[in-house]
Amino acid sequence: MERVDRQAFYRDPYPVYARARAARGLTFAGELDAWLVARHADVREVLSRPADFSSQGAFRGDVTPSPRAFAELAGAPGNAPVVLSSDGEAHQRYRRPLTRGLSATRVAAARPFIRAAAAGLVASFAAEGGVEWMGGYARPLPATVIGHLLGLDPADVPAAIRAGDRAEDLIFTPMPEDEQIAAAREVAALRHRLVAHAARSREQDNLTGELVRGLAPGPGEPTTRQRDEIVSNTQNLMLAGHLTTTALLGTAVHRLLRDRRQWELLCERPELIPAAIEEAARFEAPVQGFRRRVTRPLTLSGTRLDEGDTVFVSFASAGRDEAVFAEQDVFDIAREPARHLSFGHGVHGCPGALLAREQVRITLELLVRELPGLRLAEGEVTMAATPIHRAPEKLVLAW
Repeated sequence: MERVDRQAFYRDPYPVYARARAARGLTFAGELDAWLVARHADVREVLSRPADFSSQGAFRGDVTPSPRAFAELAGAPGNAPVVLSSDGEAHQRYRRPLTRGLSATRVAAARPFIRAAAAGLVASFAAEGGVEWMGGYARPLPATVIGHLLGLDPADVPAAIRAGDRAEDLIFTPMPEDEQIAAAREVAALRHRLVAHAARSREQDNLTGELVRGLAPGPGEPTTRQRDEIVSNTQNLMLAGHLTTTALLGTAVHRLLRDRRQWELLCERPELIPAAIEEAARFEAPVQGFRRRVTRPLTLSGTRLDEGDTVFVSFASAGRDEAVFAEQDVFDIAREPARHLSFGHGVHGCPGALLAREQVRITLELLVRELPGLRLAEGEVTMAATPIHRAPEKLVLAW
């Protein structure tokens, strides 16, 4: 499929999702080069059967970097499997330190830091009467928070986050070869910095320390394999730890302000903030979905699948399933709560979901209190052309 068609789908996939839900069986989506799993029940079933639907290749890109860009990465540590795309015992081993490091207790301990960071960002633009929300808040806050939890020097966080973003650009954004090489060099430099940071973190009470102790237990220096696993999973956590929350911060504020009644209701009844977060996650899943590889011949929703086939499990489509959600295309923070799948389900459920929710909760409490006159300053909002994290490219606000 031509790139322009694929980008149009990424910007507005919901018509394709709706047709797939209405069709018999599964629909093969050329935009994704995969069978589209679109209905809530089918998404839940696939996520509940990891032995039949492998996570290997869950994060396959659209672009193959040039050999010279690959060469830049090949000389750096990393290039090991990560929790997102692993199965079985390996997945459990990668996930355990994340579960400990992102526990309810750890998130609760981070609340004062999150509140202070959020308040500082809002204070930096409150007197200006307006802000581009994505660049002024939705990206900086999660980056600052994940950097803090990983134990990074605050001065190093912006460059580290940028390098993490460049890793995603390499596989999803077409670029000239010289730009690919420059991006690969940034990613390689980040990986070298993460090796040094991991060596300092073994005894520290932070997320990096949890990863080091979990993936390289015992005394002595990590093996080359262990080092690569630590670097890859730290980089993956850095990327996932800010992009998902950035997306949710963007879409939640956008949807609340797009229908003025929703924002005014939230200001009148701030106790609805937790419900508003869940509705935002349902309506615009911050992660659209992931691929799964079929491990044996089987039938799903009446469609015969062969070993090696690829399915795209759409969390976003599941959130708009009319069989589960009344008026599924209406954003309503007062709707009767129903369980969405926007943070996944089962063994691969997002370990950082609680942290993401906490950052959005603190943000909405702050905005309702400090900027109740918040409004959209531009009518048209363009969504980023990405198959994974759904967020506005920019969101200009005023008050």
